[in-house]
Amino acid sequence: MNIKEVQDEIIRLKKENDICILAHSYQAHEIIEVADFTGDSYALSKMAAGVSNKTVIMCGVRFMAETVKMLSPEKKVILSSPIAGCPMAEQMDKDMIQQIKEKYPDHTVVAYINTTAQLKTVCDVCVTSASAVKIVSALENENILFIPDCNLGAYVAAKIPDKKIMLLKGGCPVHAAVKKTDAENAKRLHPDAELLVHPECIPAVTELADYVGSTSGIMKYARESDKKEFIIGTENSIAEHLQYECPDKKFYLLSKGLICENMKSTTLVDVLNCVKGCGGEEIIMDAQTIAEARKCIDKMIELGG
Repeated sequence: MNIKEVQDEIIRLKKENDICILAHSYQAHEIIEVADFTGDSYALSKMAAGVSNKTVIMCGVRFMAETVKMLSPEKKVILSSPIAGCPMAEQMDKDMIQQIKEKYPDHTVVAYINTTAQLKTVCDVCVTSASAVKIVSALENENILFIPDCNLGAYVAAKIPDKKIMLLKGGCPVHAAVKKTDAENAKRLHPDAELLVHPECIPAVTELADYVGSTSGIMKYARESDKKEFIIGTENSIAEHLQYECPDKKFYLLSKGLICENMKSTTLVDVLNCVKGCGGEEIIMDAQTIAEARKCIDKMIELGG
């Protein structure tokens, strides 16, 4: 089978078997083309909660599939690639944060959505990269423990100087590996291009950016801008997707190292096997974990996230 034949079979089977396919924006373009919804992780979870399909396939990483399950506990949720984890989500565990909470009981624990369901059970409020500044600003407590991404946390702290934000050493190893010299070199190579950067990058990189925002924010900015050239400072697939969407504009990579191997572990054939019912991994979560982990998400929603 060629790619088009595999895609056609996926589309036929997902309709036949009442399946909704979610694809995070970092997925390959051939997977994006067969998805019902594409976007950032939390937005996809909300979209899944609004559809009538009884089965949802998440083409992304494990914490994203967990969030889908939390918001749609009645649905069957399949992670397309069982090996697709997230180093950032997995680098801090429940016991570690519980111990820190006991040491600093006056701190509100803010969890980035890129965390496991188990870790969310001991956090007070959740945030996305797009809503982090707004949500943290809305908290009454000035003492904040922001986990796990210290770079996103530093970005939030710079925007809200009246808050006392404690950070731990953690974050996305892919975004954090981008150096200031990478940004300087890219800007020198492409002097007419605007630099669009994800806040998971180190402060020395975000300080050089023309725009800092979530993946969906970066894509929206590039689509709507009158500018014609952009350096994309997030997962390299975004530059490819934008090039398809905006053929009259030019998109350059900030760093050739901005590749998420976990996102790339899902193949089009993996998706085909999922819609056939013989692939992926079903996400199983008990009712208590769902209830406890959802509290911080519900708090985010209450604060306007």
